[in-house]
This record gives sequence, C-alpha cells and structure tokens, in this order.
Amino acid sequence: MAIAKKIEEFLSKSSWIRKMFEEGAKLSSIHGRENVYDFSLGNPNVSPPNEFRQILSEISLSSKKEDHCYMSNSGYLFVRESVANYLSKEHEIAISEKEIIMTCGAAGALNVILKTILDPGDEVIGLIPYFVEYGFYVDNHGGILKTVPTKEDFSIDIEAISKSINQNTKAIIINSPNNPTGKIYSEENILLLGNILEQKGKELNKTIYLISDEPYRKIVYDGVKVPSIFKCYTESIIANSYSKDLSIPGERIGFIAVHPKSLLKDKLLDGMTLANRILGFVNAPAFMQRVIAKICGITVDVSEYTRKRDLICNILTDCGYEFVKPQGAFYVFPKTPIQDDVEFVKALQEERILTVPGRGFGAPNHFRIAFCVDDKTITSSASGFDKIIKKYK
Repeated sequence: MAIAKKIEEFLSKSSWIRKMFEEGAKLSSIHGRENVYDFSLGNPNVSPPNEFRQILSEISLSSKKEDHCYMSNSGYLFVRESVANYLSKEHEIAISEKEIIMTCGAAGALNVILKTILDPGDEVIGLIPYFVEYGFYVDNHGGILKTVPTKEDFSIDIEAISKSINQNTKAIIINSPNNPTGKIYSEENILLLGNILEQKGKELNKTIYLISDEPYRKIVYDGVKVPSIFKCYTESIIANSYSKDLSIPGERIGFIAVHPKSLLKDKLLDGMTLANRILGFVNAPAFMQRVIAKICGITVDVSEYTRKRDLICNILTDCGYEFVKPQGAFYVFPKTPIQDDVEFVKALQEERILTVPGRGFGAPNHFRIAFCVDDKTITSSASGFDKIIKKYK
C-alpha cells in the first residue's frame, strides 16, 4: 500500500466540509460562481480591520534581516507580553508572558497541547456537535476522542459529561462560540463543569484539563458575553487564533494561554514549548507575531456578520426550518425535515445550494450553513431553501 492504513481510513472519513467545498467548485464550473450559493466553508469574508493593513505595511517597510530569524520556540517575548496584557484585562486575572506560547493558529495550539498532555489510550471528551478535526487531532497524539451529546438547545449536559469521565479521561475540549451551532456556553454551566472536573479529579487522583478552543471569541451577537474559563477552573488551557476576529485565517497565527494557577504549569509550558518545535511548527510566523503585538484587541466589524446572521435566519424562519438562533460564530445549524441529512443536503444541491450534513459534526438530522458570504449569496438562496423544504414537508 502506497500510504499508511490509518491515512487510507481517514481519507474515507475526511471532512464533509471539504467535500462540499469541492462540490461547489464543480457546480461553479458548470453554472458560474455567481449562480452557486456556497455555504460550505467557514472562510471569513469580512475585510480585515484597517489597523491590520496599516501595521502590516509599517512593519514590512521597517523590516530588518534579524526580524526573520529563529526565535524562542514559544515566540517573541515582547509579543507574549502584549498578548498577556490584553488577556489579563479580558479575563480579569493576572496573566504573564510566561503563560503564553505563540502558535500556528488554534489548530497548531490544540495539537501542541494534546502532544504535551496525552499518553497512548488517554481519552479526550468532545461535545456533540463538535468540529470534526478534533478526532484527528486527538488521534495524532495517541488519544481517543470520546463524544458526549449536548442538550436540545446545544447547551452543556453536565450529567452526561460526569457519567463519561473515567480513569482514562485526560481532558475535555469545549468550543464556544461553537462551530457548527453558534452556541455560547453559559458561565453557570462552565462553573458547574469546572466543579465536576475538580471533583472527579480528586476521586480519580489525577488532573483533568479543560481545553477551550476559542477562535470565534470575538464574533458574538446581541450583547452576549463569552465567559472566561480561567475564572471557572484552574486546570484550564486556552487555544485561540486571530483567524476569525481579524479575518486572516491564511496567516496561521494564534496562541496558547495556561491558567496562572495550574498545578503543573511550568511542566506544561516547558512541554508545549518543546512540542511546538518537534511537531514541526518550530515557532509561530515571525512577521505575524510582530503585527499581533501592535493590534491586540482589535476586531473586524462584527455588525456585518450580525446582518448576515439575521438575513439567513429570517429566510430559514419564513421557510419553516427549525433551528437555534446562533449567539456567535458565523454558522447556523438547522434540523433537516427528514432523518437523512446527507439526502437533504444533496437535494439542496439541486438548487445549487452548498451546505454541510450534520453527521460531519457528529449530529445527524442537521445541516450547517456558513453565512460568512456576501449578502447576495444569502438572499438569492431563499427560493431554493423554500423549494426543498416544501419538497419534503
């Protein structure tokens, strides 16, 4: 066999998101891109803030040869100081540059964290619906992803999580605002989750980490706030990126933040710094680190996403779809009117509408719409959404 058996198996399970994206390319070649309504990929379409462009230009023009050399695997000190200062205000807890590691996006951050904490056979709990890559990331480092359903409104089911924790449990990953639902987990639920993890950790005589994947933290609506996991549980780690709040996913820049009072903080940070190197990242991109140091806290115009959310939600409501209105991120996750979500998604393709079946996120009988597209794509899709739901109702 030319490739590893595991990769062969993974190819057969590969992301529905990418499958639908490729299908969109085929339809575009036939009908023209403007006649295909592609909601498959969460690719930010709001322009980066003006400050980003300005700083990018300034740093480029003043660049010196030493600015592009190797640095500490954890990132430039002055960059980590800038990130730590901002996070200290955001989370209302004193965080120093020592607790920060710059990474190649949130995906890089998660792989660094998992490489550092997992032994073969360790279990990581993920909440359904979940970002499909979590399973691959956990497997990369010898772990097993164990999924636990959320409630009907996609809120955390504390009792279900409690029953799932055992001697093999090493961590739980939460993603809030959530991809694919747009749900923001409440502070009350995260506090309860922290209490359960602390209690179970004592019973099992081990540390159970809470990992929060937060690339959509700044993309929130209606005044809802994303709670700080650092205020809810000390054995917590944040993985974040600037892909969504600055609309620069291709630049691959993010960070890890470890709770300042984590019991094994120093070992964690030393291990993650090593993992950053030996996983092949070596360090986060030097140029983007310099940019981030100067614009911490700056975000895209979220009101544009608010308008897009309301456009698609109004269309879905008028058509009769059932869904939970997203509180953040740029996805909505309606129920399908039939059990077979793949069949329904294929039916939408007849109207040149590209969405992703819910089973790709562990939640059949749903489908994901990424509304980070131009307004015309949203409004032009209305008749197609209406026609297909009527076909099945």
